[in-house]
Amino acid sequence: SAISKNSLKRSLLELECHFTWTLLKQDVDLDELEDTIGDQIEFFIKSNITNYNLLSYVCHLKNSNEEALRNLQKAEEEIKKNYPDEIARRSLVTWGNYAWIYYHMERYKEAQTYINKVENSCKKLSSTAQWKIQLPEIYAEQGWALLKFGGKYYMRAKNCFENALKNEPDNPEFNAGYAIAMYRLEDFSHRQCEDVSLSIEPLKRAVQLNPKDTFVMALLALKLQDFKRVDEGERYIEAAMQKTPDLPYLLRYAAKFYRRKGEVDKALKILKKAIAVTPRSAFLHHQLGLCYRAKLFQLKKTTRYPPQKQVEELIQLSIFHFKIAIDQKTKFFSAHIDLANMYAEGRRYEKAEETFQKAFQINILVCDDKQEFYYNYGNFQRFHMKSESEAIRYYTEGLKIEKDSYARSRCRNALNKLLERRIQGGLGDATDFGTLGLIHNLNGEKQKAIECYEKAIALCPDNEEYLNALCELQLSI
Repeated sequence: SAISKNSLKRSLLELECHFTWTLLKQDVDLDELEDTIGDQIEFFIKSNITNYNLLSYVCHLKNSNEEALRNLQKAEEEIKKNYPDEIARRSLVTWGNYAWIYYHMERYKEAQTYINKVENSCKKLSSTAQWKIQLPEIYAEQGWALLKFGGKYYMRAKNCFENALKNEPDNPEFNAGYAIAMYRLEDFSHRQCEDVSLSIEPLKRAVQLNPKDTFVMALLALKLQDFKRVDEGERYIEAAMQKTPDLPYLLRYAAKFYRRKGEVDKALKILKKAIAVTPRSAFLHHQLGLCYRAKLFQLKKTTRYPPQKQVEELIQLSIFHFKIAIDQKTKFFSAHIDLANMYAEGRRYEKAEETFQKAFQINILVCDDKQEFYYNYGNFQRFHMKSESEAIRYYTEGLKIEKDSYARSRCRNALNKLLERRIQGGLGDATDFGTLGLIHNLNGEKQKAIECYEKAIALCPDNEEYLNALCELQLSI
């Protein structure tokens, strides 16, 4: 009846599980996520309860509830195997997911059964709360799920692991989760020109607590490399390679380390070994593309007339792997940009244009992604389409997004150079002066901005944008 359905919904919303953690399907590529979790189940030795629970949720999002139930059964088998003495405590998320999936299948009686199981277990586990029970492993499980759903979720993931650590500060798994969240958050802020590393210490601590975790070891190595502590980083990479020479998750980061160190052939060798194990990994294909690109740039830098055949071959290889990366992971922004730029290198301008547009239509772009897009697309217009006015337009768009990032300062520098050159060459039009005025204004150089806007207005007396900007500036001084 309708009443029971409503009361059921109320109870469902009280549960702590994937269905109540606001993990939105439009933020990920579901097929790719399913592949990734599958690979992790296969190659990570740790308990897979978390992975099966998450996989059940992903299957539900892909409208295969039967498959979702099968994964929850697997989660239950893992719980019995790993925690025979704490089955109820370890099953709360699994049972919560069961309740939601049965609810969506309109099997309300079974949904109610699982709600009751959670409720009764919570009563036994905690004298105070009937429902809301705050177990560290549930916080951690939520943290792992959030990490899988991408950049928007990293801050929440960090908070989850912090909550888990309050109760168990020495738990190796919670420390690893916290360190990974910090690493990824910093990867974001790294693009925003912050020169501090808050993740090195948590990564070191996670490695101390679990010296077998070569995945975290590799992240620590990359972080040390970011901060020019290359030799220290390399010691961790080599130790990790000795411990788990075949783990694809270590190999991908080891390859990244050597590529950035300039040892591209070594990186390629490692990547080929990893891709034999996880052939559909978007990450690995992207890294392969970056390696072939690095070889191309090396060749162009060191040879005055690089053999055309070799150049073509490297461009083709690079395109081949970038393309697989974005086919596999449709929301992989940087791989889209890399592919578009590589099409431009190969003079396939229509393909480049199409790929740039696809990149810009990805629905989860943050400010610095957009600035990155405008910078790269501006370069494409300037160097390949030979249109300085279009380049200026896109660099300016990047600059107008007022969030500091590397991409934004690149837009600013490119604009400055381009405009100064045009104006000195006597080619400056109203738009050039207006844009230069905007740059000065954003830099807080009001007097210079006023001069530029005055020149723009002299060339284009009726332009409202320039008149308004000039008015506001004069009032603000």
